[in-house]
Formats: sequence, structure tokens, C-alpha cells
Amino acid sequence: MPGGADARLAGVTRKARPRDETTQTAPLPTAAPALTVDAGPSLTRLEVRNLATIRTLDLHFGAGLSVFTGETGAGKSIIVDALGLLLGSRSNTDLIRTGEDDLLVTGFWNDDAASRRVTSQGRSTARLDGEVVTLRELQDWAQRRLTIHWQHSAVSLLGPANQRALLDRQLPGELAAYTAAYRAWTDARTRLDALRASERERARQLDLLQFQATEITEVNPTPGEEEPLQADLNRLANLESIAQGAAGAITLLSDGEENALGFLAEAVRSLNVSARYDDTTAQLQRELREALDSVQAVVGELRAVAEDQAPDPEELARVEARLGALGKLRAKYGPTLDDVLTFHAQVEQELAALTRDEQDAGTLDADVAALLTDVRRAAADLDAARTRRAAPLAAELVGVIRQLGMPHARLEFQLTPLTEPGAHGLSDVTLQFTANPGEDLAPLADVASGGELSRVMLAISTVLGADTPAVVFDEVDAGIGGGAALAVAAQLRHLAQTRQVFVVTHLAQIAAQADHHFKVEKSVQDGRTVSRVRLLTQDERLEEIARMLSGNTSDAALQHARELLG
Repeated sequence: MPGGADARLAGVTRKARPRDETTQTAPLPTAAPALTVDAGPSLTRLEVRNLATIRTLDLHFGAGLSVFTGETGAGKSIIVDALGLLLGSRSNTDLIRTGEDDLLVTGFWNDDAASRRVTSQGRSTARLDGEVVTLRELQDWAQRRLTIHWQHSAVSLLGPANQRALLDRQLPGELAAYTAAYRAWTDARTRLDALRASERERARQLDLLQFQATEITEVNPTPGEEEPLQADLNRLANLESIAQGAAGAITLLSDGEENALGFLAEAVRSLNVSARYDDTTAQLQRELREALDSVQAVVGELRAVAEDQAPDPEELARVEARLGALGKLRAKYGPTLDDVLTFHAQVEQELAALTRDEQDAGTLDADVAALLTDVRRAAADLDAARTRRAAPLAAELVGVIRQLGMPHARLEFQLTPLTEPGAHGLSDVTLQFTANPGEDLAPLADVASGGELSRVMLAISTVLGADTPAVVFDEVDAGIGGGAALAVAAQLRHLAQTRQVFVVTHLAQIAAQADHHFKVEKSVQDGRTVSRVRLLTQDERLEEIARMLSGNTSDAALQHARELLG
């Protein structure tokens, strides 16, 4: 395995790495014309490892039109499959080269890189600039940079939504105005329907909320009030024990035969003489007097406590009742008093909202009717703009379609009124088409063949422009030749003036218009089939176009090829 491939297993770095000499490369020639692509970053490089018959591949791309040609069965569409993996297409373990454990595709857009690895166990890993992302994130990222028109992707034109979008993308102002009006109307109607459907439930909810709000409001709890109430209750319930304790303390301090006050007073007197001669003793005597005063003050307060032996029944009942009311609220709306207060605030908010709904229900009918008028007005403006733009746009498309081998083609945008406003207006928009003279117009989905759809898609891409800076066409030329092939080539060349265009083709007329011509070749190496892709030199390109024209490189074929190349 090449050393560069080993390094890539750990993720993609923002800077392009030097190419390994064992990897097939296709550097751009200095003579290649440099076209300016203004739509955004272009695809500058593609690395592929172990995809189908490709072992390793490193391609560098330039602006303008790049074509991929090769013999039937050479694997030209492998390049499209590789880019499709970066766009999030479904991974298939059958794409992994036989005998290998995984495949890896990496695309570089200047300094930005995207990669996808698929293992033989079916696991898929996507990365953007080396960081693992979801497949959806990779898809969103790549779809802003690259569009692939597969051989059968033109069938997307058969969807009514896509046909309507072709016209509406020309009318961004009118479409935005209608979308805003429609959303306002549907939101109001949804709210009115909800109000009508839930009147009984709303009435029950109002009753419940009003009861809960009243119950809490009547108690009127305040944060932190339970703790002091509980302390009061404990005091009132134990007044007798408190009084007895105070009486016992009074006996010890002052009323007993021997008491603390008497001992303190005696101690003060015993220091009278010594305090006259010693400052320290005098200070200690003063502190004893202060202690005596403090004990006497405590005795006075204890007498008040000892005399208050009987609790006030009303006070006790009040405290018990208050604590009971608070406990009931906590049991229903708690568990804490703070939770009760939070619940009360929520109830008040819900009551206010339901009350508004009650009031709004009376006026919302009129609002819905007024908004519907706005919707119809915006829909009329949108349809008028559609009608003004439909004929010129159809004429532009038909002008290109007729050049693409359908000289009798006709195409129109048909507006069909709806009975009620829809998300996209008051009418359906469908493409009516015919490729044959004398035939009536009919829905595109009913009358267009696969080849006709592909050419209509090409006309749309060139007239309306692609939505991404890089566009890939996988055999858009299927089923055409002659003058139509020249016209398709001219249209692709025109699109390549503002976009980076990649085309897998079997037509020499298209290959001759390319700025960069890549050839896909298949060979057998060491008993294994290997596909490689290389950028052709001018002489090689002449021979390849001659082969595409006549299957050989005769003088006549080479001369015809020179004429195509100009």
C-alpha cells in the first residue's frame, strides 16, 4: 500500500499532501486555459483508493470543461461513483476492490477537504478537514459545492414540486411574500382549531388552576417561615418543663441556702483589702463584680420564665394551624415551601395564558378571515408573476432544447387553480411537453423518454444555471449524435464558462470541446484488472477523438478529429 494512503487512513488534513510516486497522477498541463469560476470554490483534486477496479488514483482538476472518455466497460462512471460517495450516496460494499478491507475517497476544494471511508463490514466514516462528522453533515457540505446529474437523475424533473420550483426560483420576492402570508394564516387557523377542540378541557383546566391558585394565595406562604414557627410550637408545647428548669436554676443561683450569688458576693468582699495594694487583684475584683451583676440579671429573666408556666391556648392553636396549612401545601405542591411558591408562579402564568385564549377565541375567527384574505392576495400576486415569467422562460428553454436534437419540441408551464390555498400558492405548476410535430402538449412525466429528459435537464442547467460551482453529467449525451451532439457540446461549453463542468461521454463532439480530457483505461496487472485515469496530451487527445469517431486512428479519422479540435 502506498505510504500516502496509509497516512490518509487517520483523516484528511487541510493541506494537500505531496503525491506518492507509486500513485497514478494526472497533473494539469501548463497550456490548459484558465477559466474563472465565480460561483464558489471548485473541485481541485480527487483521491481514490480501492474503489471497484481502481487501486490508487490521484487526479488534479482545473476550471472549465473536463471530459472522461474510454472504451465501453473501461469504468468511466467510477469517477462519478466516487464523487457520489462524497455527496452521501448509499455505500455499497460491492464497490470495494476485491480482496481489500475498505475504500477511501477524498475530495479537495482548495484548502478544504472531504472524505468518506467504507469498510467491508459496511461501516461508513465521513470526515471534513480531518474531523469525523455525520453522513448528513458531509452531504449538506458537499451539496453546496457539487451537483451530479446521473444517467437517470433527470427523472427528478417528473416531480411536480421540482417543476414548480423551476418557475418559482425566478420569483423570490413574490414567493417569500406568499410563504409568509400562508404561514401566518395557517398558524392562526391551527390555534383557533385547538381552541375550539379543547373548550371543555380548557374549562376543566381553568377550574383546577383557579382552585390551586386560590388555595395557595389564601395561605400566602413566605419563604423560610416554617423554621421559626416550629421553634415557637416546641416552646409553647414545653412551657412547664421550661418553667421547672428555670426554677431549679434560680434556686442554685439565688434562692437556695447556699447559692451562686452569695458565693460571688463573699468572693468580692474577700478581696477588699488585697485590692488596695495590688492592681491585678483589683482588676480581678472588678471582673467578679461584673459577673455578680450578670448573674443577678439572669436570675431576673429566669424568674419571668419560671412564672410563665401555662401556655396560651390561642397562641398554640394559631401556630399549629399555620404549620398545618403550610404542611398541606407542601404535601400537594412541594416538597419544600420554595417549590410551592414556584408552582404558584407557574399556575398564575398558565391562568393568564388560558384567560388570553378565552378572550382570543372571540376575535380569532375574524383574524383568520383577514389573514385568509392576505393569503389570497399574495397568491394572486404570485400567480400573476408566474404567468408573466412562464412564457419567456419556456421560450428560452425551448430554444435550447430544439438545438439539442429536438427541432419540433414545445414546452409550456401550465397553471392549474386550486380550490384552497396550498403551501405553494393557489395553483399547481406543471411542465407540458412534446417533442413531436402535430402532437398535443402533455405532462412531461407522461410523454418524455429518458434521453429527452436528459436533454431537458441540460437545457435547464444552461438556461437557469447550476446551483453549485461544480456540475457532473454522467452520459447526458445518451441516444444522440450528429448535429444534436454538437449542440449538446456547445451547451456544455457555455455552462463551463461560469461553472466547473465534468462530463462522462462517448461522443467525440463533446470531448473536442473540453479544456481537460481524461481517459479511463482498463488493463490486467499481476492477474488483476486495474483501471486508471490519465490526462491526455494533445497528440493522445487527437488519437482518442479519432478512435471515438471511427473506432481507429486512420488518417481519415485523425483528420476528422483535427477538424473537431479546430
